[in-house]
Amino acid sequence: VIIYGDLPKNKENVIYLSNHQCTVDWIIADMLAIRQNALGHVRYVLKDGLKWLPLYGWYFSQHGGVYVKRSAKFNEKEMREKLQAQMKAETPMYLVIFPEGTRYNPEIPKVIADSQSFAEKEGLAILKHVLTPRVKATHVAIDTMKDYLDAVYDVTVAYEGTVDHKGQRKLAPSMTEFLCKECPRVHVFIDRIELKDIPEEQMYMRRWLHERFEIKDKLLIEFYDAKDSKRRNKFPGKSVHSKLSLKKTLPSLLFLGGLTASMLLTESGRKLYVKTWIYGTLIGCLWVSIKP
Repeated sequence: VIIYGDLPKNKENVIYLSNHQCTVDWIIADMLAIRQNALGHVRYVLKDGLKWLPLYGWYFSQHGGVYVKRSAKFNEKEMREKLQAQMKAETPMYLVIFPEGTRYNPEIPKVIADSQSFAEKEGLAILKHVLTPRVKATHVAIDTMKDYLDAVYDVTVAYEGTVDHKGQRKLAPSMTEFLCKECPRVHVFIDRIELKDIPEEQMYMRRWLHERFEIKDKLLIEFYDAKDSKRRNKFPGKSVHSKLSLKKTLPSLLFLGGLTASMLLTESGRKLYVKTWIYGTLIGCLWVSIKP
């Protein structure tokens, strides 16, 4: 992981705003949080359909995740109540939001074209390597927690190895490809923003958020399209090749690996494993349908 900008060493209550390309983006948030000893504080704003994921949908809900629907179906009151409950419980907050609302996928040009057409219609700058951001979830989160947060992290992520031989941007790596090291390095640019520098009114915050995505777009244009090949595959400015010590990763690996292996190596363990997924999924789906 190559980090640019300033990532505070100490844990903070923050909203994390990032561009969105693939499932690995979720893990990038965890990678940054663990470097601040805040891994258990990460919570996500997720599209509503993900609450039906086997086991994980229920887990994210219980861990402070917020499920939201898009456009006119967005339930502002429900999101505010969820965040207010977290604040009342004094829950540490590292809330991850992907304002684009869906992934940037160069293999689905219609989504990109529709996003650009919407920006042009609204008089906003047309973006090339990110989609036009949606402001609702970001505004509700900042407005609800403005007295609880320390800062907002504006994060831009780029994956090496995602340009084809013609110089065109390719699909970002899947989780499998990432874990198999088909993506050699991940570049992460972090800009820590004080709450006082963010407009409070939604109309002005929308403009501010789009301007932040213009900055992301310029960074990504430099990363993918710089005329000088030596400037490609990196962001401008100083960077740090950030490595984690084994003491931060080995204990959890041994615990989870040992627990999984002990279950799968015995017949009774395998039965318990299967039943946990089946019954856990059914109960979890029932739970999130009653109490999202």
